[in-house]
Amino acid sequence: MIIRAREKLVKRIILAAILGLCSLSVAAQAPNDVVSEAADLLDAALKDRKEELAADKDALYTLIDGILMPRFDREFAAKNVLREYWKSADPGQRERYVNAFYQSLVRRYAEGVLEFDQSRIDILPFRGDLSKRYVTVKTIVRLDDGTKVPVHYEMKKNESGWMIFDVIIEGISYIRTFRAEMKAEIQRSSLDAVIERLESEVGGVNADE
Repeated sequence: MIIRAREKLVKRIILAAILGLCSLSVAAQAPNDVVSEAADLLDAALKDRKEELAADKDALYTLIDGILMPRFDREFAAKNVLREYWKSADPGQRERYVNAFYQSLVRRYAEGVLEFDQSRIDILPFRGDLSKRYVTVKTIVRLDDGTKVPVHYEMKKNESGWMIFDVIIEGISYIRTFRAEMKAEIQRSSLDAVIERLESEVGGVNADE
C-alpha cells in the first residue's frame, strides 16, 4: 500500500514536470536553462488558480494544451510508443493515434499540474553534449516525506529548438511503460480498437483544434 501510494504521488508530478520543461520557446536556450525559466513561468501561471482549475477540468485542459502542445514532440513520442505498429499503420491511423494519445496523456496526468511546486525541484548540472540531437536533463524532486526522486527528461533537438519526448522516473520511462501497455492491448484487439478506445475516453477531442 505504501509503495502504491508513493508510485501514485510520483506519477502525479510527471505532467507538471513536463510542463516545466516545455512552457516557453526553446530555440536559443540550453536544455537546463529551459527547465529553470519554464519552472518560473508555470509557477506564475498557477498562482491563485489551483482551486479554480481543480473544479474546472476543461479550463485545466485548456491551460495544459496552450503550454504543452507547442513544446512536446507528441508525434515522436507516439511513434516510440507504437514502435513496430507505427511502421504498419497508415497515415490516417498515425494521425488519429498521435492526437488521441496526446489528449489521453494530458487527461491522465492533468491533476499533476496542480501539484507543481518548483521549490521541490533541483536541476542538476548539465553533463550532456549539446552538439548531439538527443540529450538528458537530470533533476531531483523532493517528496513530502523527504525522499529524493530522480526525474530525467529526454529531449530532442528540432528546428524549433529542444522538445521533450520522454520522462524517466527512478529509471522507469513513461514511453516504455505505455509501449508495454499498448502492445498488449493491440495484440488482444487491434490498433484501430485502441485508437477508438482512446478517442472515446477523451471525448473525440482533436489535439489540433
